[in-house]
Amino acid sequence: MTSAALERDVRPGPKLDDSFGRAGTFGFAAAVVAALGYVVYNVYRDAAAASVDPLTLMPFGLLVLALIIALGFEFVNGFHDTANAVATVIYTNSMPAHVAVVWSGFFNFLGVLLSTGAVAFGIISLLPIELILQVGSSSGFAMVFALLIAAIVWNLATWALGIPSSSSHTLIGSIIGVGVANAILQGRSGSAGVDWDKATEIGKALLISPLIGFGVAALLFLAMKTLIRNRKLYEAPVGDTPPPMWIRALLIFTCTGVSFAHGSNDGQKGMGLIMLILIGTVPTAYALNRAVPAEYEAQFVTNSAAATQVLSPRGARVSLDDTAARTQTQRYITERKLDAETVPAVTALVGTIDRQVREYGSLAKVPAAVSGNMRNDMYLASEAVKRIGKEKSLGLNERDQQVLTDYRGSLDAGTRFIPLWVKVAVAFALGLGTMVGWKRIVVTVGEKIGKTHLTYAQGASAELVAMATIFGADSMGLPVSTTHVLSSGVAGTMAANRSGLQMSTVRNLMMAWVLTLPVSVLLSGSLYLLLNRVF
Repeated sequence: MTSAALERDVRPGPKLDDSFGRAGTFGFAAAVVAALGYVVYNVYRDAAAASVDPLTLMPFGLLVLALIIALGFEFVNGFHDTANAVATVIYTNSMPAHVAVVWSGFFNFLGVLLSTGAVAFGIISLLPIELILQVGSSSGFAMVFALLIAAIVWNLATWALGIPSSSSHTLIGSIIGVGVANAILQGRSGSAGVDWDKATEIGKALLISPLIGFGVAALLFLAMKTLIRNRKLYEAPVGDTPPPMWIRALLIFTCTGVSFAHGSNDGQKGMGLIMLILIGTVPTAYALNRAVPAEYEAQFVTNSAAATQVLSPRGARVSLDDTAARTQTQRYITERKLDAETVPAVTALVGTIDRQVREYGSLAKVPAAVSGNMRNDMYLASEAVKRIGKEKSLGLNERDQQVLTDYRGSLDAGTRFIPLWVKVAVAFALGLGTMVGWKRIVVTVGEKIGKTHLTYAQGASAELVAMATIFGADSMGLPVSTTHVLSSGVAGTMAANRSGLQMSTVRNLMMAWVLTLPVSVLLSGSLYLLLNRVF
């Protein structure tokens, strides 16, 4: 055994078994009960405000169950993924373990609250259009339950084995599985059930981000060794000795940043699914954003007129009623084939929505009976206009594309929104999840990736790169894996330091990376087929 290995074996590791105490346990349980009560109260209040008595809704119990499962996914996500954020501060003695997880949980909470929602609706756009439009149907409920249960099962399985796998990969695989299974049930090719353009875009982000984590963290570590000649930064901590104050502050800062970025990015996935659940069960209250600003309607009418001017000259003179326009538009989105009736259909749909907005004067005044259908029309138009803007055969110039983008913005403002209480509920679930079950993944990241103990400089390099990568992806509305970015960053610093990698752990990480998508696809697809029969 080498001297480095002997030194690591006798060196005491961080204290991972300190508990929160009886008061902390009681506070945690109280927070869980309060969060669930908060969710039920807000659903009841919003439904009552929309003149619907929640207690008379047949699917109300199903709604509460679906919300609990959705929040359960975020809870599992919290202790599965956020453990990566605290591993470096724990193993460099920058913070005690029980303090670090509470600190990280709080900043996960803030990250969710201050998120934009762009990632949430990016994830939703992967789902089959017919299920999004009919999310309140039996197939819609089967979809939500199948993809959430599949994601939770795989996350718990990899957590039990102490393998840092990606919740983002898992959820996206589950969505693809549902899409493929739904297409097969509809008698279409399985590949027709997924928006592969969006899936490819997200897949690239998930594939490239770990490579960025590995390469950039390695380069940053080498730069630190060249520029900062403090030997202690590149040695393993001795006993419980904390690092020098400035590096300790940097490590706590990066832990804070990764936790906040994780909340901002990963928390949105649960938000999007919760909004689908709410739209499907209480469309009167959640189908349309009834809190748009006063100037929304006037701006919408202006943008509708401009979009019609761009689309009208590019379509054949075909007269379509509202039903035919919806059918043709949905077919275009599903099959992604532009034909002679596509542009006229979308133009007619734009006109229909414009008339409705003019007639009611405000989204807040849209009658309950038509709010669901109006939301579906607006969602269809938004997805169709987005795709039309990419059709080179239509000869759209930059100004035309900007007009269509502005119109899409008006449509999305009316349908793609997240109430504050949804953000608070997801923030609670993710934050509380961070405080439990973290030890397995922390030990893997801190002890089992490299052959030597994690040093101060390695922890800082990996965390800095992870924080920057996640924030960058969040600004572009793309989901990335905190787990993959940070664990690959740690591996990069170990390789740069020539510390050596524990190949058994690396193989497990690679296996989880390779298996997550196919396993979650098969699991969610099978569950969807089963639950479709149950519902």
